[in-house]
Amino acid sequence: MSEDALVVFTPSGRRGHFPVGTPVLKAARALGVDIDSVCGGRGICGRCQIQVSEGSFSKHGIVSSAENLTAFNEVEARYKSKKSMRDERRLSCQALLEGDVVIDVPADSQVHRQVVRKRAEVRDIKLDPAIRLHYVEVEEPDMHKPTGDLERLRRALEDQWGLKELECDLRILQSLQKSLRDGKWKVTVAVHRAQVITAIWPGFHDRVFGLAVDVGSTTIAAHLCSLRTGEVVASSGIMNPQIRFGEDLMSRVSYAMMNPGGDKEMTQAVRDGLNVLVAEVCKEADILPSEILNAAFVGNPIMHHLLLGIDPTELGGAPFALTLNSGLTIWATEMGLEINEDARIYVLPCIAGHVGADTAGVILSETPYLSDDIVLVVDVGTNAELVLGNKDRLLAASSPTGPAFEGAQISCGQRAAPGAIERLRIDPDTLEPRYKVIGCDLWSNEDGFDQAIRRIGVTGICGSGVIEALGEMFLAGILVTDGTIDGAMAAKSPRIQADGRTFSYLIREGEPEIRITQNDVRAIQLAKAALYAGARLLMDHLEIDTVDRIVLAGAFGSHIDVKYAMILGMIPDCDLSKVASAGNAAGTGARIALLNQKARDEIEDVVRRVEKIETAVEPKFQAHFIEAMGLPHTTAPYPMLAAAVALPAPKKAGPAGDSASEDRAARRRRRRSEG
Repeated sequence: MSEDALVVFTPSGRRGHFPVGTPVLKAARALGVDIDSVCGGRGICGRCQIQVSEGSFSKHGIVSSAENLTAFNEVEARYKSKKSMRDERRLSCQALLEGDVVIDVPADSQVHRQVVRKRAEVRDIKLDPAIRLHYVEVEEPDMHKPTGDLERLRRALEDQWGLKELECDLRILQSLQKSLRDGKWKVTVAVHRAQVITAIWPGFHDRVFGLAVDVGSTTIAAHLCSLRTGEVVASSGIMNPQIRFGEDLMSRVSYAMMNPGGDKEMTQAVRDGLNVLVAEVCKEADILPSEILNAAFVGNPIMHHLLLGIDPTELGGAPFALTLNSGLTIWATEMGLEINEDARIYVLPCIAGHVGADTAGVILSETPYLSDDIVLVVDVGTNAELVLGNKDRLLAASSPTGPAFEGAQISCGQRAAPGAIERLRIDPDTLEPRYKVIGCDLWSNEDGFDQAIRRIGVTGICGSGVIEALGEMFLAGILVTDGTIDGAMAAKSPRIQADGRTFSYLIREGEPEIRITQNDVRAIQLAKAALYAGARLLMDHLEIDTVDRIVLAGAFGSHIDVKYAMILGMIPDCDLSKVASAGNAAGTGARIALLNQKARDEIEDVVRRVEKIETAVEPKFQAHFIEAMGLPHTTAPYPMLAAAVALPAPKKAGPAGDSASEDRAARRRRRRSEG
């Protein structure tokens, strides 16, 4: 065994070599990994729990095993006996490194727990749920008219509600006679899509609930809705537990390919997470899980397949074949969802190998298929899904943006959590920054800011903060058109600092130090160029040069300032008043499908008509990608953006020590436009 062990922490991705015998908690702290602990590593508080991710991780070059930590010790045994701890977990203060290992830090062990920004959007939805309640009075048995209780119930439902030829679940038959007699032949029946009896209660019952779920690769969001009123009665979200198998989708496909049974592990992980969410929303709404009789799910193709227990391997390479691209209705028990056993789950249809049911949800929410205008809808995530068109023609594609927009691959980046910088402005004269962090309403230059953030601190910068930082750096002349940090600006501000052969911009001194490096800029350029190239490719197929409206969807898309998205060239030029954020449109689509059964038929019809464009085989994609690396673009004009924002004059980066070459007239125009 080597003297050093390689440890990789997820979901942060931080890694390092440490001597064998180093406590996991000590290694985590050395790497700046977010693990909670209040007892000083004595094994008393139990807040530092971690879990070993087992298997071969080709991305990290590790075969990870629980045997590469020291054995479960007496301190851990004592804690587990008194406070309880899951079998697969360890206390990181007690577990010592003995070999290479991948360590997952659960959300409940993190000091700065994830803020899952996927709340239900306010939206008018025509209420027509797939589950309807019907109160009926059933004829009592009569020896002179021999027939079964189910037949009398069916006759009552036909006579009193016009429901004909209903089927009935076996579990309902098993409780039918008792329910009828307990209710003195008056019962309430739940019927799914006027076809199947799925629940029965003695007497009158008017409470029934449904669940709308967006299974994202990073987060899972669930909204519990009353199927009687359409009201969202509880919402909750968690980090997707599959993250420990890989942060990005292809890493998870690789895990399934490299580890026999890996797909089943990931399926079980996401289903366990869903059941945690079910328990949380039921507790919040004070209902029983058995009162949830219907659910609607959206997710990207890989999440969709793993949710259903389908091996996603075929989605890992060309031709990216889906198992199915139609909607699917199944029993809750088939998915291991701990709600009413006879509840029905509807999964929206996927569109193509990289364009999933989440995009179908976005289409259902934003309805570009009903629009006269040409609408570009962008669901910004690890993969960007794009939809372009109107009522006459609709196209869809996926573009590989990677995780940079979510703070990954950024030197000081992190996900959206308390303490993360989410807004930033730079004074064009002094180049001094001011910023806001999640969890505090004050700007950093306002009185009381330091006291207000004393508990949460300033921990890093999340995706929306990175976008605004780069946009402001470009407007202030710190970034030039090709994305280079201009070293000549060091003569103007000490915040422009040499960083090897390149330069960086210092946002915050102290611990932790937060800066934007040249590598950070390049990571965002690559991501935004892929996003723009995908949109431009769809525009080529429609033979248009401009779009009428742009909608940014997704948890990230809903929190970025659309102006800065356009300044960086993430999206094509458009009237800024016609660019809007739609929030979690995929989740809204799931809620629409839950609350309106006709919407399920509608979206399946629309998906059949969507034209799928595969960016991987389009020769123009690479050309568009290269040109889109510039800010906002190397060649494409942005006249509508220029009319709203004073863009800096094009310039090249100068050597450090020269006077800054910023166009002062452009700077004055910018101040006037903001004032």
